[in-house]
Amino acid sequence: MAKSGIVFESKKLYDNQIPNFITSLLKEKQLQIEVKAIGMLTEFLGNDLERITNEVDKLIASGKIKNNMITADLVEKNIGISKEYNNFELVNALAYRQILKSNRIVEYFGQNKKNIPLVLTISILFNFFTNLLHYHRLADKSQFNVASELGINPFFVKDYVAAAKNYSFAKVVTIIGDIRETDAKSKGFRNASTEDKDLLKELIFKILH
Repeated sequence: MAKSGIVFESKKLYDNQIPNFITSLLKEKQLQIEVKAIGMLTEFLGNDLERITNEVDKLIASGKIKNNMITADLVEKNIGISKEYNNFELVNALAYRQILKSNRIVEYFGQNKKNIPLVLTISILFNFFTNLLHYHRLADKSQFNVASELGINPFFVKDYVAAAKNYSFAKVVTIIGDIRETDAKSKGFRNASTEDKDLLKELIFKILH
């Protein structure tokens, strides 16, 4: 360890723990944050706690926080994450089976693949539909039990309730298989030329139909 400083190490949190970390971090600073803004930050920054802390500090330093509330608009303008076209919104559109919105987001992804890599989208979709499969199996579907079992914020339980009505247990099993197949193809397995944007379009079509 260098004499001039202290090296701080901490275990990385699981992805589903990041929203609570962000909320707690901001609470210490007497700030609040919109749920949508939490989703945007979680998707964009992952579980890199140092990066999350730095970006939060940048938001505070911008002097643009009003009424002690960090909004999705503020995150979009100061961190560069689109509030309309991101994986958080894609999952939401799929949960409610909003076909037009889903297709618009996928089209945007295809035009911005450097900023929104397919591997990240596949991971997020896999996590959502795996959780949805778990939701279908739960006997107790009360809000707080679902939140506890899935490791999510209670606010998002309503999305799983809606998704369960749109996708049966059998359909979710099929979707998870389709996601795995897309993941394999994106890595070159039985796929020599199909681009990522077309793989995603095909996957979203299979999910919605």
